[in-house]
Amino acid sequence: MTGRTAATATPAATPGDVAARATAGFRQRYGGQPAGRWAAPGRVNLIGEHTDYNDGFVLPFALPLRTVVAAAARDDERWTVWSELSADPVEFGPAEADEPGQVTGWAGYVAGVVWTLRAAGYAVPGARLAVASDVPVGSGLSSSAAVEAAVLAALVELGGLDLPADRWPRLAQRAENDYVGAPTGIMDQSAVIRGRAGHALFLDCRTEVVEQIPFDLDTAGLAVLVVDSRAPHRHADGEYAARRASCEEAARVLGVPALRDVAVADLDAALRKLSDGETRRRVRHVVTENQRVLDVVELLRTGRVRDTGPLLTASHASMRDDFEITVPEVDTAVDAALAAGAYGARMTGGGFGGCVLALVDADRAPAVADAVTAAYAERGFAAPGILTVRPAAGAARLD
Repeated sequence: MTGRTAATATPAATPGDVAARATAGFRQRYGGQPAGRWAAPGRVNLIGEHTDYNDGFVLPFALPLRTVVAAAARDDERWTVWSELSADPVEFGPAEADEPGQVTGWAGYVAGVVWTLRAAGYAVPGARLAVASDVPVGSGLSSSAAVEAAVLAALVELGGLDLPADRWPRLAQRAENDYVGAPTGIMDQSAVIRGRAGHALFLDCRTEVVEQIPFDLDTAGLAVLVVDSRAPHRHADGEYAARRASCEEAARVLGVPALRDVAVADLDAALRKLSDGETRRRVRHVVTENQRVLDVVELLRTGRVRDTGPLLTASHASMRDDFEITVPEVDTAVDAALAAGAYGARMTGGGFGGCVLALVDADRAPAVADAVTAAYAERGFAAPGILTVRPAAGAARLD
């Protein structure tokens, strides 16, 4: 297509770049040096969409893309936070921190962490914080969870708080659910906090038991492309809430604690108990998606990474046809990647926009990226952003 710039499957930015920006922001806004820098990654979900709030199974992995917080304690009980997303810092004290919703916008995620720690009985130190990030906002890669986890790591260490890391995900989730008001499950916070390089995180969302599953792309000669669809999120919040409510009502009708308790073998019988086609489709997605997660985990345990591809593609079809959460941009990316030779491709994230991932041969990654970009141009869509990614480590202090 004339006038089209060829796509490249570019590697994710290194943490050092964003860390330098956080330090520079701290110096500019507050003067002096931060006491330390703490980082948390974005995440992509390999498989297991809308299963988390149904007490099911998910398989995310942490990304090399990072949010970094440069921070130092202050003597009073105040918190000042600057982000490169905003020209002006936001300052708040206990009155605002202790009342959910008082701090809004991007700073609400920071205030939410302070709130959840204080509500849990911890003496949270006052602090000055500067935030920089390479995790795209609004793309479905958990930029909010990355902020929460990096801020949490900073405040725990600055305050010398006795708070084991395995408790961090639930606290970070509570900040997002109850302070910000976003009804997310536990997956995002678990992935960005407990992720491990070279592994996917198999999480049972009911028990919160995790298992690190080897996901060795290099040895297999494979790569994962993450395609930012650039699609605006269309009614995402209301549609997400509607699907969650539908699943919870279906579980009530079926007499089970959650849809996780419906086995694939019992699916047909369960569907016959539901009165309308839309609810039956929602239930079918959740039940079959849980099974796909379990099947992918078994394949990865035996090193059969390529064989996961058809399950990824089946997951996308289920999200498109049964859960009805895809949009033309993400469907186009999936179809183009598959036509160009991807082993599997699917939308990842809550839906109505966001990202697509594709499992490809490493040496085919640029060609698949070009094919997706060409398909976008043919449809008149804005050019996608495309990265090659590998499983990275979770939240940690950088220095």
